[in-house]
Amino acid sequence: MIRILGIDLSLHPLFVIIMLFSVLTGQFLELITLFTIVLIHEIGHVVAALLVGVTVKSVQLLPFGGVAVIEDHGRLTASREIGIALAGPLQNGIMIVMALGLQQAGYGNQEFLIYFINANAIIALFNLLPVLPLDGGKVLQATVSLFLPYYYTLLWSGRVSVAASIFVIVYALLPLGSGGGLRLNMVMIGAFLLYSNLTDHRNLPYRFVAFLMNREAVYEYHLRTGSVARPIVALSAKPLDAILRLFKRNQYHFIYVLNGEGNVVAVVPEQRLISTYFGM
Repeated sequence: MIRILGIDLSLHPLFVIIMLFSVLTGQFLELITLFTIVLIHEIGHVVAALLVGVTVKSVQLLPFGGVAVIEDHGRLTASREIGIALAGPLQNGIMIVMALGLQQAGYGNQEFLIYFINANAIIALFNLLPVLPLDGGKVLQATVSLFLPYYYTLLWSGRVSVAASIFVIVYALLPLGSGGGLRLNMVMIGAFLLYSNLTDHRNLPYRFVAFLMNREAVYEYHLRTGSVARPIVALSAKPLDAILRLFKRNQYHFIYVLNGEGNVVAVVPEQRLISTYFGM
């Protein structure tokens, strides 16, 4: 692990394994190329995050991209998250265009340029798959959060990603049933995705608590802009945590409390519910 501009940069063990295979098979140039492509891909994410005021704590490089740990303190909107996620594949697109330009001009080793273009295309397209923690999964999750409460966005995007990870592993193992060879790279990638998504799914309660604790930024934005608060209607007997699970990302809420006859008996701002929930 090394530290650059306050950001911890490390290699995932999966990347280390592939590096060892590359050295043993004499594919050192391909290894350096892959490392460079992945690094530039992740630099795109980091720069985009810093431009929107998000703190990047660490980046771990994988053979097909990387995982960045960020601190947004509730200020990361869905549109900003989508922009950060797409900034990585955008770098791959830029590198493809540059390589195509060199290819058309007749500069450089044509065989290497073809490999460079293909590697960028594979990394970009793979990262755009709608599976967490890939960029496409983050874009999908951020988009869904515009329509669903944030708790259920985390819940269902996590479940879909777990199912998709299992599908990748099963697909990689299918050739064994017909006497074919094992798709080892795909098995390792599927295993990583499954482990990552199962871990995130177990951590869902903690992620939701962090979401609630960072709602102050939404309240400040509501006061500053005068945006319309989104109403939540709930019976007085409804559990507090069930109401909190209806909160939507980047939207401020007023809770209209009804009695058994359906009459409004109180209008409560969301921060009062959150304070009660945490016992403040």
